[in-house]
Amino acid sequence: MNMQNLMAQAQKMQRDIEKKKDEINKTIFTGKSEMVEVEFNGKKEMVSIKITATHLEPEDLEILEDMIILASKNATEKIDKEIEAKLGSLGTGLGGLF
Repeated sequence: MNMQNLMAQAQKMQRDIEKKKDEINKTIFTGKSEMVEVEFNGKKEMVSIKITATHLEPEDLEILEDMIILASKNATEKIDKEIEAKLGSLGTGLGGLF
């Protein structure tokens, strides 16, 4: 096998991986429990939360849901920064594996 063929195969594999990663990132995954339903995208980012609580006003419920989403995003940003600090270029060099 010559080097050109090997490089072409590697590039094709990389394009295929990126395409599948894109598909996963655009997919919405739903998790449910008794009073809570959350939706995450494939990047593990919470995109919505629904809380079923009859003793709260609808406006209060909406504010609580927004605050939970913001707190979740804040936590995942901290995780990303820690990975970058501890792994540096290794974390990004592995195609976002971490």
